[in-house]
Amino acid sequence: MSVTGVQLQEYLAGLDYPVSREDLVRWAQENGASTALLQVLMALPAEQFDDPAELSHALAALA
Repeated sequence: MSVTGVQLQEYLAGLDYPVSREDLVRWAQENGASTALLQVLMALPAEQFDDPAELSHALAALA
Protein backbone atom coordinates (compact mmCIF):
# COMPACT_ATOMS: atom_id res chain seq x y z
CA MET A 1 0.00 0.00 0.00
CA SER A 2 1.28 3.44 -0.82
CA VAL A 3 0.60 6.20 1.65
CA THR A 4 -0.60 9.49 0.21
CA GLY A 5 0.09 12.92 1.62
CA VAL A 6 -3.63 13.34 2.20
CA GLN A 7 -3.75 10.20 4.36
CA LEU A 8 -0.78 11.41 6.37
CA GLN A 9 -2.36 14.81 6.90
CA GLU A 10 -5.65 13.23 7.93
CA TYR A 11 -4.27 10.75 10.43
CA LEU A 12 -1.19 12.56 11.67
CA ALA A 13 -2.55 16.11 11.98
CA GLY A 14 -1.35 17.82 15.13
CA LEU A 15 1.52 15.41 15.71
CA ASP A 16 4.54 16.94 17.42
CA TYR A 17 8.05 16.10 16.20
CA PRO A 18 10.38 14.48 16.95
CA VAL A 19 8.22 11.38 17.23
CA SER A 20 9.03 7.73 17.79
CA ARG A 21 7.67 5.05 15.47
CA GLU A 22 5.66 3.66 18.40
CA ASP A 23 4.05 7.03 19.13
CA LEU A 24 3.43 7.57 15.42
CA VAL A 25 1.52 4.29 15.17
CA ARG A 26 -0.44 5.03 18.34
CA TRP A 27 -1.34 8.53 17.13
CA ALA A 28 -2.52 7.22 13.74
CA GLN A 29 -4.54 4.46 15.42
CA GLU A 30 -6.23 6.94 17.75
CA ASN A 31 -7.14 9.05 14.72
CA GLY A 32 -8.83 6.18 12.87
CA ALA A 33 -6.11 5.04 10.47
CA SER A 34 -6.82 1.85 8.57
CA THR A 35 -5.11 -1.41 9.45
CA ALA A 36 -3.20 -1.24 6.17
CA LEU A 37 -1.85 2.23 6.98
CA LEU A 38 -0.90 1.13 10.50
CA GLN A 39 1.02 -1.82 9.03
CA VAL A 40 2.94 0.55 6.77
CA LEU A 41 3.83 2.76 9.72
CA MET A 42 4.94 -0.27 11.78
CA ALA A 43 7.21 -1.33 8.91
CA LEU A 44 9.17 1.93 8.99
CA PRO A 45 12.86 1.23 9.55
CA ALA A 46 13.69 4.26 11.70
CA GLU A 47 12.93 4.37 15.40
CA GLN A 48 12.41 8.15 15.43
CA PHE A 49 11.53 10.92 12.99
CA ASP A 50 12.70 14.47 13.56
CA ASP A 51 10.31 16.18 11.14
CA PRO A 52 7.58 15.49 8.56
CA ALA A 53 10.10 15.48 5.69
CA GLU A 54 12.10 12.69 7.34
CA LEU A 55 8.92 10.66 7.81
CA SER A 56 7.85 11.23 4.19
CA HIS A 57 11.28 10.11 2.95
CA ALA A 58 11.08 6.92 5.02
CA LEU A 59 7.58 6.17 3.72
CA ALA A 60 8.71 6.71 0.13
CA ALA A 61 11.56 4.24 0.66
CA LEU A 62 9.02 1.54 1.57
CA ALA A 63 7.18 1.89 -1.74
